[in-house]
Amino acid sequence: MENIIVKSYVIGMVETNFYYMYREGHKECIVFDPADYGERIYEILSGEGLEIKAIFLTHAHFDHMWGCEALRKASGAPVYISSEERELCQDAYKNCSSIYGRATTLVPDHWMKDDEKVTAAGIEVQMLSTPGHTEGSCCFYVEEGHILICGDTLFEGSVGRTDLPTGSMSALVRSIRSKLYVLPEDTVCYPGHGGVTTISYEKQHNPFA
Repeated sequence: MENIIVKSYVIGMVETNFYYMYREGHKECIVFDPADYGERIYEILSGEGLEIKAIFLTHAHFDHMWGCEALRKASGAPVYISSEERELCQDAYKNCSSIYGRATTLVPDHWMKDDEKVTAAGIEVQMLSTPGHTEGSCCFYVEEGHILICGDTLFEGSVGRTDLPTGSMSALVRSIRSKLYVLPEDTVCYPGHGGVTTISYEKQHNPFA
């Protein structure tokens, strides 16, 4: 099968990594964490000849989903998020959007369960439940390419903060060790902020997990 291409833009007030993924030579794509400017994201990807078939959210903090509604409206693509993230989806204070002056809530099209798989744009995506950054934080794993979209669970040399509503450092560390560090060593990790890393590197060098 054709190679899977992963591209990204840094978007929004706290420099969130927005990712999109597609098979080389194909026009259908999937996107992860549309941080803001949903209409602009749609214009850019459409300008690249891409059609958005699914929107995946690693969690419901404002800086990962502010662009979600506009992008869903423009593209018609369904939104997927963990079923454990209902509280933040429904509460603008807890997802921090009201604190930053743009209160936002979200009703997704699909609530996902741990280990559930969805195929869109010819790519199979598996949701891994990784509570800690928030209660419903998750990562998305593409086994075929050893690709992990890890949101704010795992960073290059660090981990996500846990001092916001529903966060837990002990849960975060357990999630990383039990769900992520068991993945293949060459798995490429695409975090919500900062640089790309690998499971191998983090197991050797991450001082927090």
